[in-house]
Amino acid sequence: MAGLELRHLRYLLAVAEHGNFSRAAEELYVSQPTLSQQIKQLETALGVQLLDRSGRTVRLTDAGAAFAERARSALRELAAAERAIEDVQDLSRGHLRLGITPTFITYLIGPLTAELHARHPGISLTVVETSQDSIEAGLLADDLDVGIAFVGSPVPGIAAAALFTEHLGLVTSGPRAGTLPVPLPVRALDDIQLALLSSDFLTRTHIDTYFAAHHVDPRITVEANSVQALTEIVQRTPLATVLPDAVTHDHPHLTPVPLDPPIPTRTVALLRRDGGYHSAAAAAFVRLTNELVATRGYAPAGDRQSIQARG
Repeated sequence: MAGLELRHLRYLLAVAEHGNFSRAAEELYVSQPTLSQQIKQLETALGVQLLDRSGRTVRLTDAGAAFAERARSALRELAAAERAIEDVQDLSRGHLRLGITPTFITYLIGPLTAELHARHPGISLTVVETSQDSIEAGLLADDLDVGIAFVGSPVPGIAAAALFTEHLGLVTSGPRAGTLPVPLPVRALDDIQLALLSSDFLTRTHIDTYFAAHHVDPRITVEANSVQALTEIVQRTPLATVLPDAVTHDHPHLTPVPLDPPIPTRTVALLRRDGGYHSAAAAAFVRLTNELVATRGYAPAGDRQSIQARG
């Protein structure tokens, strides 16, 4: 409604509480003429008389009482909203929607969630395990706040910040690893039974491209659509797998075995919507992720362009 401002609500409620313009003006730190003028502006804007000024005490009219009830409610809701903003900014509350590609579920999401909960227990987290294309689409649609995936072809509207370099290699159980030369010549994979991710994973495509480039025809005994399944299989069988070296960080019974020549590295990145609103929770998660990656000793990316300032 034209001419109606929050101060008008506060002025009206102060007069109603004190029943007197003079005392209300003192409380509001305005002059009495200014207060009277502002109330008149409000009544003009609403087209109704809100105060009965005929007696010794100023009283609300019936219309004024009905309006004042709603005004009190509106001001309470506004105050609650202001507190909510303060809570979010100091990270006592908040919510983060994270999209993550499957290979990171095994070695990254656990430490990240633990650290987020330890530092900011009031922030709730929704984790979506999905493809990189779906993460990018979710960011553009504002269904996700942050994604963890790989640096690839630039996607309009998506800002990617390099996080660390992922090294893929042979992963096997501890005892088996001691019998293999290090680094392991790629041709030796012809004689090793493997358990690999299924072909719908980009990681498997990356591995197959490497095998083809070096004319290797491995003996693939098991295919699985879960990294966790592969780690369980390798720990309990003579089979080996090809996964990021970092998977072994939290699996003491697994050992990475470098290959010669090595599988081409990939750059892991934090993805966010370029130019979109970035919540305090998202900004905190970006900082936390960068710190955790450094603490765990993951290989630094060639370009650690920071997106923290966008938070």
